[in-house]
Amino acid sequence: MSSVNDALDNARFTYEQHMRTCRQCHADAAPCAVAKHLLRIYNLARRDRMRATGPDNPTA
Repeated sequence: MSSVNDALDNARFTYEQHMRTCRQCHADAAPCAVAKHLLRIYNLARRDRMRATGPDNPTA
C-alpha cells in the first residue's frame, strides 16, 4: 500500500514542482503540454490509490 501512496506523492510533487518552475506555464498563465501530462499521471495515481484503499477512505 505504501507504494501506491509513494506514487501519488511523487506524482503530486513532480506536477507542483513543474508548475512552479516552468517558464511557459508562468508566461501563459495556462498549463503547457508537459503540465497536462503530469496532471494526467497524478490523476491516474490518485485513482489507483482510491481503488487500493476503497471508496470509504478519505483522500489527501
